[in-house]
Amino acid sequence: MIAFAEDVSGITVSFEFFPPRADGAEGFWRTIEKLETVGPSFVSVTYGAGGTTRERTLEAVRRIAAGTTLRPAAHLTCVGASREEVNDTVRAFHAAGVRHIVALRGDPPGGVGTKFLPHPEGYRNAADLVRGIRALGDFEISVSAYPERHPESVSIEEDLAFMADKAEHGASRAISQFFFHNAFFLRLRDRIAARGIKIELVPGILPITSFARVSEFAARCGASIPPALARRFEGLDDDPETRNLVAAMVAAEQVAALRREGVTHFHFYTLNRADLVYAICRVLGLGTVAKAA
Repeated sequence: MIAFAEDVSGITVSFEFFPPRADGAEGFWRTIEKLETVGPSFVSVTYGAGGTTRERTLEAVRRIAAGTTLRPAAHLTCVGASREEVNDTVRAFHAAGVRHIVALRGDPPGGVGTKFLPHPEGYRNAADLVRGIRALGDFEISVSAYPERHPESVSIEEDLAFMADKAEHGASRAISQFFFHNAFFLRLRDRIAARGIKIELVPGILPITSFARVSEFAARCGASIPPALARRFEGLDDDPETRNLVAAMVAAEQVAALRREGVTHFHFYTLNRADLVYAICRVLGLGTVAKAA
């Protein structure tokens, strides 16, 4: 049973978007407008591999900061860029009104599975990037976390060592990669607490708009998909209405279970689509009636 009536006063949410291309800008801003009614703590905008979306990311966060009530966070990676190039981007974000950066090492140019090599004049890893951002200004800094181990790590313990390093250098929040087994997230939370790492761990929730697409994402980042979850989406490829109903129910069930474990903040990967995330937030008791698009 999905129920949140006991206490919704402490629940907060945040949303992740990717910067739109010109042909998707209208839909992107409709999504922003609809999810603004939920009152998220912040919204983040991703940063393409090697800075390929730098200008679109910058334009998106600038417009969010200037034209909405939302607090934008800009993603930033250090792949394929010198320290000065990355620092210039940080300064540009600050000038655009951004005071929150999601600092990520980023994937190697060859994608997941290839070896990461730092730029000879660049930041070495995410912890080094966090330290550099902190030196440039009083930013709020979030980083990533992997409930089922980073694809390049040899163990969760190695991940925890990196997490401790990022927290020590100024990161205050770790947003998890999406997951479908809550036990992995809760185990990571317990391990972070046991090691005395002072960082807020936030679950990343991915509503399933396309099971095939989510399966591809999961394979790349090492997230396992329970067989029972796969069965719920069997035969729904050509039935979007039913698929969306199932997807909303699955995500709401996951959030409800995490809420019972004391989780109060949820970060949604929106894929630039509002409807499912908006519906889940209304189940949570958040938001007001959105204007019709």
